[in-house]
Amino acid sequence: QLQLVESGGGLVQPGGSLRLSCAISGFNLDYYAIGWFRQAPGKEREGVSCISSSGGSVQLADSVKGRFIISRDNAKNTVYLQMNSLKPEDTAVYYCAAVPSDVFHKVLAGIGPPWDPSEYDYWGQGTQVTVSS
Repeated sequence: QLQLVESGGGLVQPGGSLRLSCAISGFNLDYYAIGWFRQAPGKEREGVSCISSSGGSVQLADSVKGRFIISRDNAKNTVYLQMNSLKPEDTAVYYCAAVPSDVFHKVLAGIGPPWDPSEYDYWGQGTQVTVSS
């Protein structure tokens, strides 16, 4: 079974921080790039950040640059999203997803960061992040 499980979401005040985790099982993480997406009520799912299989290539959406940090620990089968300086507009369900490494690099070289959700083969169930005072 191929599974991704997000955790670490919750309620935080504006300006606060959260660290999301994506625990992955059922396949070799060395062969997959991982993306974080989010979806707010009434809006389409959007890409937030992604990281190559080696961790050597990191992409961030303009809306979170300078605030969020993505990292991975393949030995622990876990990818992280450190979220700092959180804003109310960051409120959403956050999902992690996996895309084969060769697809990731092909898209990145051709058109830019792979923000299209349809490019990702495996998805977690999501974790709710709410930023409110």
